[in-house]
Amino acid sequence: MKMKKKFRIVMLSSLLVTSSFYVLPGRVFEPGIAVATAENRQSKAAFDQKVIARISTEKMYKDAYFLSETIGPRVTGTEEEKYTAKFIKERLLSYGYEVEVQEFGIPDKTIGHLRTANGDEVLVTIPAGSAATADEGLAARLYDAGLGYPTDFNTESAGKIALILRGELTFQQKVENAYAAGAVAVLIYNNIDQASPLNPSIGENAPIPVGGITKLSGEALREEVLLKTETVTLNVKHIGNMTSQNIIAKRSPKKSGKHDILHVSAHYDSVPFAPGASDNASGTAVALEIARVLKSYPIEKELRFAFVGAEEIGLVGSRYYVSQLTADEIGRSIGNFNMDMVGTSWENATAIYMNTVDGKSNLVSQTAAETAARIATPSKLVLYQRGSSDHVSFHDVGIAAVNFIRREPGTANLEPYYHSPQDTIEHVSRERLKEAGNLVGSSVYNLIGK
Repeated sequence: MKMKKKFRIVMLSSLLVTSSFYVLPGRVFEPGIAVATAENRQSKAAFDQKVIARISTEKMYKDAYFLSETIGPRVTGTEEEKYTAKFIKERLLSYGYEVEVQEFGIPDKTIGHLRTANGDEVLVTIPAGSAATADEGLAARLYDAGLGYPTDFNTESAGKIALILRGELTFQQKVENAYAAGAVAVLIYNNIDQASPLNPSIGENAPIPVGGITKLSGEALREEVLLKTETVTLNVKHIGNMTSQNIIAKRSPKKSGKHDILHVSAHYDSVPFAPGASDNASGTAVALEIARVLKSYPIEKELRFAFVGAEEIGLVGSRYYVSQLTADEIGRSIGNFNMDMVGTSWENATAIYMNTVDGKSNLVSQTAAETAARIATPSKLVLYQRGSSDHVSFHDVGIAAVNFIRREPGTANLEPYYHSPQDTIEHVSRERLKEAGNLVGSSVYNLIGK
């Protein structure tokens, strides 16, 4: 059921001065109830303090550290992702929640490794459509094929792995030209500096194995391996029948009956090669801490935490979660607080963006804005139209949803470590974890507490 009520609210100018809320140019946002009674303000403030006093910065930081530095990259479908799900499940059970594991299928994937003759690992992305190698991998010498034009090949390229620079031709054309010249595989390296390996789009059913690597790796292979006529080993394999999982924790009011439902969500998977400290160990850690704080407080609405997998491959986990909600549950759902990258220490990310799919305010964003004004949240709150996170799945079934994420005001840029091997714990801020926990935790409790 879509939220059709319009919240007509007048905000006092004095509140706008003291609040950290920021309105985007050209957008109208009505962040709070106009004139609340003194009793109501005191009640909400009391709820705030019950949460804020217990939110532990060190517990959140410790969890973010464990997820990113001890477990590391938590790629969808991998053992690391499954281990993370087990960790979250056990933690929530220890808090006394009713916990459900939702397992779901994910698309087949292609993975690979690239190693030099002396055993050095080279970061490589295997694009969809790449051919596989034998189980033991493909060991061959490299051939410098320039930009991959037909004239860049000769008889020397046969039986070798073509090393090709990105640019001018499509990735598919480069692969086809290499195959026609007798190359047994292709490595395409970037022409710009990026931390993560290139992920070339090559279409379906490439005739030979293909990998994408960084500019730095390509240049190093060309200068240090190719010139020494050493071999590299490329291993590519297809994996099918893979699964991921959501971990769902529920807590209902003691009074029986059907109650309104409030959802708090965060994804715990990461992209390949990225430890995922900010994206999204930070959001996961904050959600776990809010679950700890709210495990025993009296509530009058049902609270659900959805720790979802497979976000990074297209919001698969959250879409599965909402697909399992009944029409009655959707009708009783009042909102979704989704947290993603809330702990980055990037100095330019001074604002907490409240992304909604349609760019309009809703119960969740309004509640957060009111909370921010009461607790004097240090960062500005920005209402912004944006998808690209799990709040989309909730919005699509009519549940008011907001993605809380830190961005640079004005540009809306994400941190420069985004989706890279540099997304490590050193770029996570204790203070910003606490700020997110205070803001979202207090907002949630003000909606469900009694």
